[in-house]
Amino acid sequence: MIEIENLSKAFQVAKRKKGMFSSFISREHETVYALSDLSFRMKKGEIVGYIGPNGAGKSTTIKIMSGILVPSSGSCEIMGLTPWQSRIEHVRNIGVVFGQRTQLWWDVPVIDSFELLKDIYKLSDHQYKRSLDQLVTYLDLSPLLHKPVRQLSLGQRMRCEIAAALLHEPSILFLDEPTIGLDAVSKIAVRKFIKKINEERGVTVILTTHDMSDIEALANRLILIGKGKKLYDGDLKNLKESYVKSKRVIVDYETSSQDFSLNGCQIISQTSERAVIDVNLSENSVPVLIQHLTSSFNILDIAVETQPIEEVIVNMYKEFSI
Repeated sequence: MIEIENLSKAFQVAKRKKGMFSSFISREHETVYALSDLSFRMKKGEIVGYIGPNGAGKSTTIKIMSGILVPSSGSCEIMGLTPWQSRIEHVRNIGVVFGQRTQLWWDVPVIDSFELLKDIYKLSDHQYKRSLDQLVTYLDLSPLLHKPVRQLSLGQRMRCEIAAALLHEPSILFLDEPTIGLDAVSKIAVRKFIKKINEERGVTVILTTHDMSDIEALANRLILIGKGKKLYDGDLKNLKESYVKSKRVIVDYETSSQDFSLNGCQIISQTSERAVIDVNLSENSVPVLIQHLTSSFNILDIAVETQPIEEVIVNMYKEFSI
């Protein structure tokens, strides 16, 4: 459904010299690559997490895929179309949500923006009503339709933004930081809806975010880019197996002042009834630690926690020096 091959995007950036008037007298430029030989493919119905640090090239990729930017070199085909060459036909197939920008008109009721989008996409009355009714039900928009956008909370506005992007029933949805600034309740509502339209409509989703809980909740596949280059492309399970460096063991036992030492294990905290231990997986293993604990203590309960996905991603960033 999406095929990107050797995609590059370069920008000319002016070098600023020291001195008030030097930049007016002579100006030098340098070439900065936002993307460099990026390649990946996506199948219909996939939800892919597209991640990387600030400045990695995520938003540039989305803008090229949505037809806003033209690349310096390489190819991008989405449903057989080149986005920047067939923009009118292409935008009928896609929906785009930028978390920090709005496509709704600020001072008019939400329903007026929806009706204008109906005319822009040339939807029939039947298409519009069917799509709107479904989105209003799924996203609980009834109380919001006749309010001006400026009166909505961030979470309410984001639900309306997603509805606006899906009103014309696109096959592909690009989400750029869709949950930024949202509270926990709003985030869960947005995630459930994205999952629902993926399962029921088969909508293909590419999600860029810094919130790794979004990735865990929605995506099975992860693409990591840094400095404009693809660094990792694979599923979340393999990622954790490759980059999880430690696990945390929480053990409850009958009152004891006994301490212990074991290679590769660090005590994070310990009381007379509970210990929290970090296991370095390159030096030891959880089963060995548990065996050691059961021989030293009268164990009441043991819990094993995997390293949070945020820490896993940080480990990847360190390994790739980004």
